[in-house]
Amino acid sequence: MVKMESTEEQDRKLVLEFCHLLEKSKQLFNGLRDLPQYGHRQWQAYFGRTFDVYTKLWKFQQQHRMVLDSKYGLKRWQIGEIASKIGQLYYHYYLRTSETNYLNEAYQFYAAIRGRAYYSRAAKEDRPDLMVKKLRYYARFIVVCLLLKKMKLVRELVTELEKQIQEYTNTYEPEDHLEWSLVLEEIKGFIKAEAAVAVLHADSNPIILSHSGSGSRLSPLTTPPCERSPHMTLSLQEILIVGSACEQAKFSELTMDMFRMLQTLEREPTESATNPLSMSHGLHGHDASPAASRIPPYGVPGSKGFMENGRRDCRDNPHKYLLYKPSISQLLVFLASGFKELPLGGALLLYMSADGCFSTTKHPEDYGYELGGLGTSVKRDSVDGGGLSCRGKSYKENHCLYPGDLYPFTRRPMFIIIDSDNSFVFQHIPRYFGQPLVILMSPQDVPPAFQADVQHHGSLFTLFLHSPLTALCYICNVGDVPIHHWERCQTYVDRFITEASRLVTRCRIDEIEQGIGFIDSSYVQFFGDDFLRTLILRFVFCDVVLRLHRGFRGRHMRPRCEPQLPANELLEHPSLSHIIFQLASALDVRNHFSEGPECD
Repeated sequence: MVKMESTEEQDRKLVLEFCHLLEKSKQLFNGLRDLPQYGHRQWQAYFGRTFDVYTKLWKFQQQHRMVLDSKYGLKRWQIGEIASKIGQLYYHYYLRTSETNYLNEAYQFYAAIRGRAYYSRAAKEDRPDLMVKKLRYYARFIVVCLLLKKMKLVRELVTELEKQIQEYTNTYEPEDHLEWSLVLEEIKGFIKAEAAVAVLHADSNPIILSHSGSGSRLSPLTTPPCERSPHMTLSLQEILIVGSACEQAKFSELTMDMFRMLQTLEREPTESATNPLSMSHGLHGHDASPAASRIPPYGVPGSKGFMENGRRDCRDNPHKYLLYKPSISQLLVFLASGFKELPLGGALLLYMSADGCFSTTKHPEDYGYELGGLGTSVKRDSVDGGGLSCRGKSYKENHCLYPGDLYPFTRRPMFIIIDSDNSFVFQHIPRYFGQPLVILMSPQDVPPAFQADVQHHGSLFTLFLHSPLTALCYICNVGDVPIHHWERCQTYVDRFITEASRLVTRCRIDEIEQGIGFIDSSYVQFFGDDFLRTLILRFVFCDVVLRLHRGFRGRHMRPRCEPQLPANELLEHPSLSHIIFQLASALDVRNHFSEGPECD
């Protein structure tokens, strides 16, 4: 009898310990939203404590599942909720660190929830709040799959989400059913816009390419070659990606331009089979869901032990902030934070996709503020006090980023990309402090045939920077390409990038040997960084293609850069034009381009 009481007492203590861990985990998780979104170190310790508690909670429910089932009444959806929270932790840690391996970790947990059907009985619980949790899980899983380019799975998840929304609406007639319908339409619109050009398998089914230079993240296979020199001293360390275009396809506060640019500025995630963070160990065992080894046993992201293991020291990707329609004050605060965090030899990149704020000043004297700028958090149809229309204003708009706002940040090396119909106003930013500064500016207009699509489906300029071959196909009305043909065409793009890289290096050598300043030293200093070199060379590709394309006539339909890149020695070099003509012939779109030499 005493033994029986002892067992019951042990079970009671186990349940109490589980309740304590569950409550503590909820408190810590809820506290994440109060952490500062900028700065590197203010939040790491808190994330570490949160991961630590979830590690204990996850292992605890695995080790004592039978007791918790019988004495606590643990349900499968509750296990799914814990797994979902861990997935969210990894996703948010990815957002804060820019390390794509954490994106894989989030995916593993979300995939296990679906594979183990943890939410399968949610509808039978007669709890609308539980159904909402299930819908939110689907939305988060879709975001992670989009970022990992798992498009086949994305389409399956969207179909499942649509059924779940229908079931939720029919069962509860909730007040938020219209909101969920809008979420669904937003996802579908985003997927449609993302597929600018379909690459087809032999069976004519679309496929997603991950390592072919088709717009994927940077990998050893897609990193442009470079002849190194001692002058290539800078590395990209801090990035600010801002999406404020009013009518562009978006999902989960990611516009299409932001979605493409963030992938362009990341490396392909590595396989994590040998990583202690990996979920691959134990997934095929009993019905337990992700194994305890999924969560780091030796120290967690953000904790002191984790830092001492050196994983942060070998960071693959520059740190970045993602801002969707920020206020001007938010934008400047995040810029200042990135500026503050720059190490010696580091460079700051600002990418901004936004609608123009235009000035009607006839004789501007102050190029910093009298030529207009970019709308940040303003909607076109907004007319209330703090948010006026993006267009046609003859005075200084509160929610507008002006070129002059960026002057203080040029005290450190800065690389600026402006994608807007008012981009050229940023070409006048002075180099007061003598630091390296490069500004890449999109065309301010596109031919009428592309205007509607570009406005909603994402900017053409950003598409060139993300996937040069996709952009070229798009402006030549090539909607789909067989995989074998795509790979052949990609070799032409690779040849172009290699040749452009050689020409940039040649310009620098000629400058040193002959004393002729063919190329500004800012480009050379940035050229040693893989990401910045990729952007510079894809900009060259964009400029050459649009210069030769019959449909893009007029200087406002081509990009600009400051300092200017040499024309004869680079942008109009015959070897680059020849490769474009060869590529056009391979795609059978030679008629879209101006007259040039016949290509084999």
